[in-house]
Amino acid sequence: MANEYALAYAPPREIDRSLLPVLAFIGLLLLIFVGLDAFSPPPLVAQFGGVREASRSDALRQVAYLSVAAMIGIAALQRFGIGMLRAVPVSMGLLLAWCLSSALWAPESSIVLRRAGLEVIVVVSLMLSVETIGPMRAFTIWRWILAAVLLVNFLSIPLIPAARHAAGEIDPALVGNWRGLYGHKNVAGAVCAITAMLFLFTRNGARNWMGIAIALAACLFLAMTHSKSSAGFLVVALGCGLLYHHGWRDGLSRAVLVTGAALLVVVLAVFVLLDADALARKLEDPSEFTGRSAIWAAELHYIADHPLLGSGFGTFTDTKSQSPLHNYVSGSWVDAVSHGHNGYLQVLVTIGGIGFALTVLAAMVAPMRRFWALDHGDAFKPMLMALFVFSILHNFMESDFLEGDGVTWVSLLLVIAALNAAARRHSLTSR
Repeated sequence: MANEYALAYAPPREIDRSLLPVLAFIGLLLLIFVGLDAFSPPPLVAQFGGVREASRSDALRQVAYLSVAAMIGIAALQRFGIGMLRAVPVSMGLLLAWCLSSALWAPESSIVLRRAGLEVIVVVSLMLSVETIGPMRAFTIWRWILAAVLLVNFLSIPLIPAARHAAGEIDPALVGNWRGLYGHKNVAGAVCAITAMLFLFTRNGARNWMGIAIALAACLFLAMTHSKSSAGFLVVALGCGLLYHHGWRDGLSRAVLVTGAALLVVVLAVFVLLDADALARKLEDPSEFTGRSAIWAAELHYIADHPLLGSGFGTFTDTKSQSPLHNYVSGSWVDAVSHGHNGYLQVLVTIGGIGFALTVLAAMVAPMRRFWALDHGDAFKPMLMALFVFSILHNFMESDFLEGDGVTWVSLLLVIAALNAAARRHSLTSR
């Protein structure tokens, strides 16, 4: 079967130039999925199982991201000229502009500008990289980098004590859980789930023995992290990827699949309404959902008081007394919370209802339109569907949307970039 994403043949004079975006993309992925402080979790462990993120103002980190972004920008400018701006979807550009503009009403504008600046760098760098080197090649590079990360994680367990959560954690349930080179077992679990999806969906199908073996190893490490959210959402995401692969062949199949999905959503909504009282009691109990319910309750109260603009991008974490939830909880535990454990609520808190609408448009509606319009014809877009579903579901229990270089958010960005590049190539081919 022809590969519509295969890179066109590059004449000899372009080979050296093509190495620049590849090397820059590898460097970007290493910064995101390995980082500059591997096996060195932040010293202050946050309440409710979270960990404090590394400071966004870290000079070395800033220099590293800016250097990689410059290399990617130069390569994209050489190849596309000013047309490289089309690599960033309009909806995503509007969202980034809103995040930056929230500095106008945030209590500490420098925090917003610094963190929104990182967000812009990461988003634009990823979009330009996928556009420049092609979706298939980009995902192949990403796949093997995650395979190397998985190998390092396994080797670290018997050799490096920090590869497991140690005694002294505020949440004693974390002790002994595997986390590999990451600061928290939930991050390690998400990376393992993403690795499994990347290797299970390939062109080789049942003959993909190596991909299946690596995916099983990723699932084993995921099990040892005890990251229940990632494990559960992985199963659902794989099912959605398979449904997309087998059901997205013609108009009738699409209609049947979408109708079934809509009925499932309706059934779940009815179940929630019928059991609303029990759900409300769980949310009111701080001990439920490993403490997440206390954070969610505070977020909901803040959103009710600030429905449109929010507190400003990036002001939720590591702001201590300036945290938007500071006056909505009893005690000072909110000063140490690293994220809101729900991407949807955290977006509403930080950039308000307007920013939430832009996030839904850029991160959900636009990709879903691409999935509807594009014929997949192979295992590539079913893999994108699985990654997309995992990222959307993961945000119900963790805060991934607009999290700078957060691994799940970056995975969603790569899916959006691949769909955008594929649609543009399809349009050019049709013309």
